Amino acid sequence: MYIFCVLWVPLFFLFRRSFVGDGGAGSVWALILGSITAIFQFFYGNLVDSGGFGLSRWLSSFVDIVGLPVLLPLLVYVFFIVFKSFSGKRDFANFILLWLIPVGAIKALSWGAFRSPLLLVLVPLLWTALAMGISLFINAFFSSRRWYVFVFSVLGIIALPVMAVTAYWAIFSHQILLGYSLFFLTMLPLLVSVILDYRRSKR
Repeated sequence: MYIFCVLWVPLFFLFRRSFVGDGGAGSVWALILGSITAIFQFFYGNLVDSGGFGLSRWLSSFVDIVGLPVLLPLLVYVFFIVFKSFSGKRDFANFILLWLIPVGAIKALSWGAFRSPLLLVLVPLLWTALAMGISLFINAFFSSRRWYVFVFSVLGIIALPVMAVTAYWAIFSHQILLGYSLFFLTMLPLLVSVILDYRRSKR
């Protein structure tokens, strides 16, 4: 499980790159900033105190485990794009996945003692699903001129992190049916994104 947490994101990144091609703008910055934030959290610890199985646990799951580790690189990438700090092809998924490579390695060090499949297996899968799914919705938002695609994309960007965090929280709280149902729903945009990327590479 420890090895999975360390290797899943880089292996998935290489798998995607095998048919998408070279990484987008800001790849080096993604690795550098991801390493800095991961090291900071390793020494500082959790930002939210988690107690019990209620709202505090959900918030801790959002900030420290599932949500913010993916949303932070997304916000940083949007910031760089707005201020035109990068040149080259924009690829949200590429930037987020690269950011998560050092995060996964360092998280494995802090989570390894727990030997929890939730942390060491489920969380890297949810990170990947969020990175690919949110990128899919962002690309759909900017590439389509239909109003309902705009609405669906915005709802997807908002709902996907909530579903991913709730899936982790529900499984942790032993609400197995709810947790795995949300997990599989969270994974669906990843599957769609991979299929679309592969089809574009064959054109």
